[in-house]
Amino acid sequence: MSQFGDPNPTHHPFKLFVSRATDHLTKFFKWAVLITLLASLSLVLYSAFTSPTAWFPCPDYHALTPNTTPTPTHLFNETRNVSIGPTNISHIVFGIGGSRNVSIGPTNISHIVFGIGGSAKTWAHRRRYSELWWQPDVTRGYVWLDERPGRRTTSPGKSPPYRVSENWTRFKYSSSQPAVRIARIVLESFRLGLPDVRWFVMGDDDTVFFTDNLVSVLSKYDHHSMYYVGGNSESVEQNVMHSYEMAFGGGGFAISYPLAAELVKVLDGCIDRYYYFYGSDQRVWACVKEIGVSLTIERGFHQIDVRGDAYGLLAAHPVTPLVSFHHLDSVNPLFPGRTRLESLQTLIQAYRVDPVQTLQQSFCHDRKRKWSISVAWGYTAQIYPSLLAEKDLATAMLTFKTWRSWSDGPFTFNTRPMESDLCQQPIIYFLDKVEEVGQGQTLTTYKVNLGKPQKKCGSSITAVQRIAVLASKMDPQELVEGPRRRCLEIGESLKRNTMRVRIRSCKR
Repeated sequence: MSQFGDPNPTHHPFKLFVSRATDHLTKFFKWAVLITLLASLSLVLYSAFTSPTAWFPCPDYHALTPNTTPTPTHLFNETRNVSIGPTNISHIVFGIGGSRNVSIGPTNISHIVFGIGGSAKTWAHRRRYSELWWQPDVTRGYVWLDERPGRRTTSPGKSPPYRVSENWTRFKYSSSQPAVRIARIVLESFRLGLPDVRWFVMGDDDTVFFTDNLVSVLSKYDHHSMYYVGGNSESVEQNVMHSYEMAFGGGGFAISYPLAAELVKVLDGCIDRYYYFYGSDQRVWACVKEIGVSLTIERGFHQIDVRGDAYGLLAAHPVTPLVSFHHLDSVNPLFPGRTRLESLQTLIQAYRVDPVQTLQQSFCHDRKRKWSISVAWGYTAQIYPSLLAEKDLATAMLTFKTWRSWSDGPFTFNTRPMESDLCQQPIIYFLDKVEEVGQGQTLTTYKVNLGKPQKKCGSSITAVQRIAVLASKMDPQELVEGPRRRCLEIGESLKRNTMRVRIRSCKR
């Protein structure tokens, strides 16, 4: 045996094996660390762009009731296939409501499905209201009845087609069983699986919708998000009894598709939980509230929870598009000397010429004569025998009472009492004629409605028999984005007992 060690130890077989094994282990750990980092990064990116419920499913916060049918999990899985062509861009969405083609672009009337609550007994009389605004082959939806109506009850091609509601007698209720049926209309409408739906709009069989303005209002909102849009009651007592956060169903309310998709999952069980509520709209509101969505108020939805003469309310309409009317059988006809139906036909005649400007109020002062002039376009004009402040002209005259107690208030808006002195009250004019003149211009004429007592006042205003109003048509964006009241200009002199005024956009 040599007395000296091997000068090249790597030539030793055992040591050579250990050295090579160490190199392989080092490379293995480096690759393992790299793969782990890549996997972690992939997980983070996947979690960021997919629903977290795919990773950590949470149980629904509503326990299933005996009336609730569990929905198969696969129906909630949503896939999207984007198809882009030269003239059409659409999504194909599959979900609980079935497949639907979702177009891309501004909201229009074809994106809305109406669900009208009615009954076989009331539809024969009330369908005339729906016939005023329903457009066959344009508007979509159904009136939902409790049973099949008689042949003479329906008017195919003029009013919404009907459907009979599903068995709704299985649900609990305390006072109003029909309210349960009507509350489920949004569910039954959703389950129809109609294509290209962005909004479900609910109303009663005596609701009158102004659909062009409805589209303008809903276009403000992202229909991919959850929205519950509508209006309160005009009478405080009604809001206190039900809720300020509830959209009153007679005035109509809109539910976006994503909210409807969530609502149908829980609605039946929710209806049973709130069996003690009176109205269908209150049940829907409570269920929407459980989902975590609050009411978005639009003041153009009119429940008209008032009694008597709604004139003062409409003559000082808020600066927002007119969307709906309700309870018209419970107030005086809107125009004197005409029936309720004839009054609506007159107003709608103006609405079809300039939808957004309908009922929009403008006013000015004739300082020489010390008059104040107000025009609610398409409906009425007023001349006051004194100079009133703008805040007073924009405040509704108290020509009506509260809905339940028939008292002078309170209301959810400011009012001012009528002058006790007849000679200080305004001379009122009602729409007599509407026409289009020139490009983008309208000419409306308002005829005096002078009572005998006012004739005795001897005011020089009585010489004004008509008011002719020239106006440019209003772009919906004027009231949707930064709404501002339009301005009114008065002509220098009267011609043939006619006052001439002009409505224009105010100078900024």
